[in-house]
Amino acid sequence: MNFYCLTHVPFEGPENIQNWAWEHHHNFVTAKSYEYEFPDINSFDVLVSMGGPMSANDDSIYPWLVEEKKLIEKAISHNKKFIGICLGAQIAANVLGAQVKPNYEKEIGWFDVELTAEGRSHCKLVNVPDTFSVFHWHGETFDIPHKAIHLMQSAGCTNQGFIYNECVLGLQFHIELTSDGLITMMENSLEDMTSGKYIQTESEIRKMTKPMVQKTMPIFNEIMNSFLIH
Repeated sequence: MNFYCLTHVPFEGPENIQNWAWEHHHNFVTAKSYEYEFPDINSFDVLVSMGGPMSANDDSIYPWLVEEKKLIEKAISHNKKFIGICLGAQIAANVLGAQVKPNYEKEIGWFDVELTAEGRSHCKLVNVPDTFSVFHWHGETFDIPHKAIHLMQSAGCTNQGFIYNECVLGLQFHIELTSDGLITMMENSLEDMTSGKYIQTESEIRKMTKPMVQKTMPIFNEIMNSFLIH
């Protein structure tokens, strides 16, 4: 398969998504949406959209967002596989007609997500634990698009994941990051770390990150295998 990955800032890359692709002998291209590096629709089988500090509603501030949305819409219409992480999931939800809005709480740190009833019964998640801890860094959330399946939720954010037409996977949280990548993202976003019910401190995150990344890797691999292979 040919992967094409859209990044929105230099410090949020594909990390383990790229590693998974290479381990399975797939081609992987990483590009910068903010420099208008958009591919021909026939050049990829899987489109990936990563996170970033901007909002999916910021079309007037970041005109490249308009072009990215057009590409995602075209990819969906061509039945390409799509993986959206955090902002990428919000952009895809917006493309599918759903609203992106401020969440009732910021979520920053390691917190549990749980599968919904629909998630527990979905064929792509049969080997995923009902509850598992993942890394969060977001202040906004998406509504579940029409005809999409609501897969996951957390105490701090109701909509944590969705799948649409078996081809579009949107995840609000970060399960793709290596330990070093997560710390790099945090160091570039410290201004977001205000006080809140679901905001951990920098020291808490640093202490938890390495063991938690190791713990989540089998879940990440299961999600990737199930969505892209099975």
